[in-house]
Amino acid sequence: MRLEAQLYHQQGAFYLDSQLSADLSGVTGLFGPSGSGKTTLLRCLSGLERAERGVVCFGDQIWQDESKGIFLPPHQRPVGVVFQESRLFDHLTIKENLQFGHQRAKKAQSRVCWDEVIDILELAPLLTRHPQRLSGGEQQRVAIGRTLLTGPQLLIMDEPLASMDHTGKKKILGFIHRVQTHLKLPILHVSHDMGEILQLADYLALMEKGRILATGPIHEMITRLDLPLAHRGDASTLLAAQVTEQELAYHLSHLTFGKPSQQLFIPNTSLSLGEQVRVRIFARDVSLTLEQPKQTSILNHFPAKVVEIMPENPAQSMVKLSVSGSPILSRITKKSLESLGIVEGLSVIAQVKSIALER
Repeated sequence: MRLEAQLYHQQGAFYLDSQLSADLSGVTGLFGPSGSGKTTLLRCLSGLERAERGVVCFGDQIWQDESKGIFLPPHQRPVGVVFQESRLFDHLTIKENLQFGHQRAKKAQSRVCWDEVIDILELAPLLTRHPQRLSGGEQQRVAIGRTLLTGPQLLIMDEPLASMDHTGKKKILGFIHRVQTHLKLPILHVSHDMGEILQLADYLALMEKGRILATGPIHEMITRLDLPLAHRGDASTLLAAQVTEQELAYHLSHLTFGKPSQQLFIPNTSLSLGEQVRVRIFARDVSLTLEQPKQTSILNHFPAKVVEIMPENPAQSMVKLSVSGSPILSRITKKSLESLGIVEGLSVIAQVKSIALER
């Protein structure tokens, strides 16, 4: 489903002047620092706030067009919003909270199956309890379930993990991924946590100072040297890979990615053969050499071509590589750059010291 939005809105000294055009499929991350306008934008998209000027279209539906005096309030937009706080009714049981959402689904629109939501979010053990007896993560799962049961065509999540610890975040991210996988519902996930976005999103809209800077597939967005994401301290690359072999004696899994295929080794044997996974490689963990290493403790090294080079500071440069069609970033010193004679178009060997499994 395509979302087209061009919105202008002023709140005190803050100006929202954003244009968002995206085919929403899978999970689209809306990322930006605190105060960049993410929440204001999603409130305008959901109808919780009326932008002074603008147009919002979802598929063939016009939600707002100020030039024609059109503005649909939230209850007339097929959007479900999950907030940072669960906003459950304390006086109702979990089952009654969920029923409240189910009853709000329009008769004309397809309802999400009750049993399916209960199963995906593992809510059955919680149904007879009250919200105050649940953990923060459990409350958020119920909030997601209640929103899904209203039958939305678009799910917007406004920093739903902001108040959770690492363990709680990891669990809820898994549930959000299950929701999208099973229900095929487009999700717009808002966050200022890049690690969270990288684990969940397929596409990314980058926001700064009230504006959308760029949109695109996440693996392309985070490696674009003209955008700030490629110059953060945690600058990294995402690769889609498949588990092809396991060395149980060494607790290693073999993954393949790219065309022609390249092989990665990660210390993990809990994966299943054939499983599709997402791995993250930090730019700081990628070193370059001109020759194939013969004796090294680094297991992961593959041929690469230098695509682009950009200085980051007087001491370091960011090098963008192409490895079997996949972009990979390497942050190296200016001295290494010059001593190796690294220039655009040069063939090199990329050595990866560490790989993180993200999904």
